[in-house]
Amino acid sequence: MTAPTAPPPAAGGAMTHRQTLEALSGLLLVLFVAMTSATVVSTALPTIIGALEGSQSQYTWVVTASLLAATATTPIWGKLADLFSKKLLVQIAIGIFLVGSVICGFAQNAGELIAARAFQGLGMGGLQALVQVVMAAMIPPRERGRYNGYLGGVMALATVGGPLLGGLIVDTSWLGWRWCFFIGVPIAIVALVVLQRTLHLAVVKREGVSIDYPGAFLIAGGVSILLIWVTFVGDTFDWVSWPTAAMVGAGVLVLAFATWVESRVKEPVVPLRVIAQRTPALAIVASLSVGMAMFGGAVFLGQYFQIGRGYSPTEAGLLTIPLMAGVLLSSTISGRLITATGKIKPYIVGGTVVLVAGFGILGTIDHLTSLWLVGVGMFLVGTGVGMSMQNLVLVVQNTVALSDLGAASGAITFFRSLGGTIGVSVLGAVLASKVTTDITAQLRAAGVPANAGADTSTLDLEALPPAFQEIVRAAYGDATGHIFLIAAAIAVVGVLAAVALPQVELRTTVDLAKADQDPDEATPLTEVAGGVGVEDGTRTEGVRG
Repeated sequence: MTAPTAPPPAAGGAMTHRQTLEALSGLLLVLFVAMTSATVVSTALPTIIGALEGSQSQYTWVVTASLLAATATTPIWGKLADLFSKKLLVQIAIGIFLVGSVICGFAQNAGELIAARAFQGLGMGGLQALVQVVMAAMIPPRERGRYNGYLGGVMALATVGGPLLGGLIVDTSWLGWRWCFFIGVPIAIVALVVLQRTLHLAVVKREGVSIDYPGAFLIAGGVSILLIWVTFVGDTFDWVSWPTAAMVGAGVLVLAFATWVESRVKEPVVPLRVIAQRTPALAIVASLSVGMAMFGGAVFLGQYFQIGRGYSPTEAGLLTIPLMAGVLLSSTISGRLITATGKIKPYIVGGTVVLVAGFGILGTIDHLTSLWLVGVGMFLVGTGVGMSMQNLVLVVQNTVALSDLGAASGAITFFRSLGGTIGVSVLGAVLASKVTTDITAQLRAAGVPANAGADTSTLDLEALPPAFQEIVRAAYGDATGHIFLIAAAIAVVGVLAAVALPQVELRTTVDLAKADQDPDEATPLTEVAGGVGVEDGTRTEGVRG
C-alpha cells in the first residue's frame, strides 16, 4: 500500500498557505536539528573532552572542524541548488548529517570525534544554505516575510535551546554525553519522511551545464586556510609572526586565484556579477558584521553565566531565554509587517541599530551585574538579530533571478557564517588574553604568585582553592563585558551598510523575470511544473522532485 502524500498544488499552480506550511514543517525541523547540533556541544564539551581524554587544542577543534566544513561548502551547496533538484540535495545533506551524527556518537577518542564533526559539518552547511533556497523557490519575496518569522523562531530556539539541551544531557546520569549527537538522529529521520511527502518543487533541467570544480576547490581551500589561521592565532603563534604571514598570504593568494577563475567560467560557484551589485554587496557586508557580532558575542554568554556567575549548564541555558524571546518576537512581527507593506530596509536598519544598543548594554556588565540588566541587553540583541539577519538574505534573494537564487543565497549565508567563525575566534582570543591579564594582576595584588600550585587556566573551578575560584570567576565575568563592547563596534559596520542599502519593494513573484512583466500576465513559477516552458535558456520539465 502506497503511503499517502500531500495533495498537489492548488489550481493555478501556486501552493496554498497550508501546503506551504506542510512543506516548511520538514524544512524547519531539519534546520533546527542542524543548528542545534552546532550549539548543543557548547555546554557539554568539557565533559566530552574529559571522557575522551582529549587536549585543549582538540577541545577547540571539535567546534572548529564542523564550522570549517560548513562555512567552506555553503556556496558550493548553493550553486548545486541552481543546477540540480533542490529536494534531492536537501535529502543528501540530511543523509550526510545523519551519518556524521552517528559516527560522532560512537567516537572512541578525540581525533575520531573531530573527523566525524568535520563530516557532519558538510551536511550542516548544506542544510543551512538549502533550507533558505527552497523557501525562496516556493514563496515570493513579498510573502516570504511572514514565513521568515518561523525561520527566526527556529534559529532562536536552536541557538538558546542547544546549550540548554546539552546541559540537561550531561547532567542526566542515565543518558551520557553521546546522546548530544544521537538525539538529533530520529528527528532528522522524521524530517526526511515529512519532506518526502510534503515538498513538491518543479525540477529545472538545464542543458549544457558544467560544474565549476576548480572554483569550488579553490574557495573551500582559501577559506579553510584563513579559518585555520584565525583558530590558532594568538594562542599557538602570535598575530605578527611568520606562521601568520605564511597562512594569511597563502589564503589570500588562493582566494585571489579563485576570483580570477570565477570571473571566467560559465557556471561560477559564486557569481561575481551578482554579488558585485550594490544591494547584494551591501547586504553581504551587513551580514558579515551581524554574523561576527552575533555569533562572536552570544557564544560567550553561556560561559559568562557558568564561569563568571557560577550557574550550572542547565541554569545558564535558562538564563539566555531573553535572547531567544527577542529573536522570536522580532522576526515574527517584522516578517508580517514586511509582508503587509513590501518595505524591508526600515526593519534591517532598525534591527542593526537595536543590535548595537544591546551589545552596548552588555558591554557594561561584570561578575556582579544585576541579571535583569543582562536580560535587557540580551533581549535587545535578540531583537536586532531577528529584524536583520534573515531579512538581509531576503533582500538579496529579491534582487536576483531564479537561476541565480541558490548561488546568491549560498553566498550571503557563507559570509554570515564566515563572520561568525571569525568573530568566535577573534573575540575568544581577546577574552583569553584579558582573563589571563586580570588573573595575574589580581593574584599579584593579593600577594600570591600566579603559579602558586594551581592551574588558573582551567575551567573546572571546583579543582581550584576557594580563594582562586573567586579570582578566576571575577576575571571571566569582567572580561566578558569587554568583548561585548568590541561586538558592538563591529555591529556599527552593519548599521552603516544597512543605511546605504537602496529602498526596495519586495516583488510578489518567485522569479525576477516575471516581476518585470505586467502583473496580470505574471505567472508563478509553480505553474510551469505541469508542462514544458522555456525561460532564459532554461528548459523546465513537468517533473516534481
